[in-house]
Amino acid sequence: MRRVIGTKHGSEQATADHIYATGLRNQWHPVVPSHFVRPGGMRRVTVLGEQWLLFRRGDGTLHMLADRCPHRGARLSLGKHLGDRISCWYHGVEVDGTGTVTSVPGLPGCNLEGKQLVPNPPVREVAGAILAYFGDEQHPEPCELTLPEQLEDAEIDRFLSYAEWNSTWRFDLENLLDPMHGSFLHRESHSMFDGDTTAKFRIRETDRGYFFEKTDQTGVNFDWVELCRTGVDWVDLSIPYPPSAGPGGPFGIIGMVCPVDAERSSVFFWRYRRVQGWERDSWRFLYKQLIEERHWDVLEQDRLMLEDMPADADQRENLYQHDLGVVRLRRLYRAEAEKQAAALHAG
Repeated sequence: MRRVIGTKHGSEQATADHIYATGLRNQWHPVVPSHFVRPGGMRRVTVLGEQWLLFRRGDGTLHMLADRCPHRGARLSLGKHLGDRISCWYHGVEVDGTGTVTSVPGLPGCNLEGKQLVPNPPVREVAGAILAYFGDEQHPEPCELTLPEQLEDAEIDRFLSYAEWNSTWRFDLENLLDPMHGSFLHRESHSMFDGDTTAKFRIRETDRGYFFEKTDQTGVNFDWVELCRTGVDWVDLSIPYPPSAGPGGPFGIIGMVCPVDAERSSVFFWRYRRVQGWERDSWRFLYKQLIEERHWDVLEQDRLMLEDMPADADQRENLYQHDLGVVRLRRLYRAEAEKQAAALHAG
């Protein structure tokens, strides 16, 4: 039986406000790129306001543990990697990848040995990123995870861009559900220079989320975005590229946001294109030599804007029709946070 994933979810912090601020539970979240944890390596990470430890065996098997020794609560991430387990630096207590205490060197035969005492979220590696499931006491087992087909289709080539921002996770997602900002903030971008700076939008519901799209312009620049909730939350968008951008189909972006805590987040952007054979080689060369730098320039514009947003920015707004996608997102997440908090307190 898998142990409860959180360390604070049943305490006074299991409030709707806390969940809304630090991220929704009972779903998968991206954590870090896979290459951040090499074979035989460890990495401390913060997700949903809590400390975790990733470590990889020599054969590549990945594990995730709460970064707390079950003995005295010391950080396991300060300990020693012993191949298939971690030895706490403080008193040498050893914990394996399932969160089970395998040895207490100071007192062999201690009753801690053999007990699964450390939360160990399920992990999956997808298109160069590590995803983990974070559940609460009511939902310790992982929910079903359906990945974006763009991250699994062998005929689609992709590059992962990862960044850590000092901005709340909700503002980052709201930025993606706001196509109109591209016509202003990114106006000088090679892919955003064309098209009107006025538009009307609509929400179109789907069985996995919703589209937020322009009603009077398509196929020009950042004209639509789709929010998908398939066990992990992600967005998809497509930006038409001119022939000078090389061979292949439309250029798309799959975006995910990891809530680090109430004030920090990590963003994952897979930039993808359907290309095969020699076209794939040409596309990859052109991307690395020219286009990637331009994409980082666009991300930097977003970072500068979002990191400088006041913490109470969403409390002093005057919204209009272009903000329907943002309002829909807020209502969805707020309702889910209240639902999760109510279920924990009722349990």
